[in-house]
Amino acid sequence: MRAINGLWRWRHNPLRRRTDLVESWVALAALLLILVLAPLLGSLTGSAAGGALERSVREQHRERLRVTATVVRKLDRSVLDLDPEAAAGDTRSRVLAHWAAPDGGDRSGAVMTRLKAPRPGDHFPIWTDHDGRTVARPLDPATATTHAVLAGFGTALAVAALIEGGRRLIVWRMVRRRYAHWDQAWDSAGPDWGRTGTGS
Repeated sequence: MRAINGLWRWRHNPLRRRTDLVESWVALAALLLILVLAPLLGSLTGSAAGGALERSVREQHRERLRVTATVVRKLDRSVLDLDPEAAAGDTRSRVLAHWAAPDGGDRSGAVMTRLKAPRPGDHFPIWTDHDGRTVARPLDPATATTHAVLAGFGTALAVAALIEGGRRLIVWRMVRRRYAHWDQAWDSAGPDWGRTGTGS
């Protein structure tokens, strides 16, 4: 809006400099690019990320199987076993458990469970691959959609910031050039300009 007002104001102003008009046109072009290009690139990025994440979700759900594990005994949770991504108030327990692998064999190992007070014989779900090795839970579609939306929104913001940064750089260079011209004009007026008796 400021760019449009600036163009209208400078349209027939006798004090208008060429740089004033250029500055207004640059502001208008930046505004139009932010309104059109940023949302377009954000939408394209979000769609591409969404498609890739949906394929990943489908692949993870094909490769990861949910099975039921049985607690053998609770294990001490050493500092080295803490999940670096877990919150400080994480209530998961480390247990020795066994489960049936998809190929029919028995597997056992130390796993984390959300059971508050795990006792031998308690059952809880875990995710494994086709060989029965424990893996992380597959990505769910809602989380994938959230990541895609955030990617699109972030791209739109980054494009808008780049355009605004480019506009500010252009205006900064124009202002520096304007000041340089003013310095030259002052220098050409002579070192005695403004002194009493000059020119007499």
